[in-house]
Amino acid sequence: MTMPSPSPAQPYGPPGMPGMPQAPLPQPRNGLGVTALVLGIVGLVFAIIPIFFWLGAILGVLALIFGIIGASRASKGLATNKGMAITGTVLGGLSVVVAVIWVIVLATAVKDVAEELDKVKVDGTPSASAAPGGEATDAPSKDTGEKAPAALKFGDTFTYDDGIKVTVSQPKAHTPDGFAAGHTKGNKAFQVTITIVNGSDKPLDVAGALPDAKDAQGAAADMVFDGSYASKPFQGKVLPGKQATAQYTFSLAPAAAGELQVELSPTILEHDAQIWTGPTK
Repeated sequence: MTMPSPSPAQPYGPPGMPGMPQAPLPQPRNGLGVTALVLGIVGLVFAIIPIFFWLGAILGVLALIFGIIGASRASKGLATNKGMAITGTVLGGLSVVVAVIWVIVLATAVKDVAEELDKVKVDGTPSASAAPGGEATDAPSKDTGEKAPAALKFGDTFTYDDGIKVTVSQPKAHTPDGFAAGHTKGNKAFQVTITIVNGSDKPLDVAGALPDAKDAQGAAADMVFDGSYASKPFQGKVLPGKQATAQYTFSLAPAAAGELQVELSPTILEHDAQIWTGPTK
């Protein structure tokens, strides 16, 4: 009796052969890059606000972490938004830097106030403010009740009695980058360079030398920070005979951008603030 021959086995090709279902491609994991960018922007906004700089520092650190991981994923082909992750990392780092500057400024202010109170306790009377004089009109002590000195022109140098000199340059137009904080779209930005020369016989702490600015209508002008150092504040101390230079950029409404007023004191309590004013370029 003839037995039926077994049917030949059906061939099976390896995975991926024609006719076989293809495995779906993995979706790009872009979440960390997006998160880094959002945290970086929000962190920088909070960092420039004195009472919220600590929150800006926390968000900045998180933006750094998420941005670095997101950029690493993009380098491995797991994400497609490497540029977004890098931008978030940069903004996070800038947020931390601005927050550190505020820490230095506030610590210096507290230290100066404490020293001033110690002087009052020892002497029994408040220490006298340094009376300005020299190249500009003399300014009276804060306790005299007399009128403040006339405003200086941009480019003028004011010399205090202890030899400290302050110069504020003529404002020049500045274009903030796309991630600038403190600048309103449509406003005009102007940058001034401030130079402090320590002509005294002791180190001068200039970390607290932050200028205030007003526009032509007397409204306060916001200080601008961006990745291109629109504002680069003073830091640390200046030795006798040395000088320090800093740049500050302010955002002005177009209707009041024709004139700028800058007020600055080289120290918080020891020197009277002086005012420089003039047209912008």
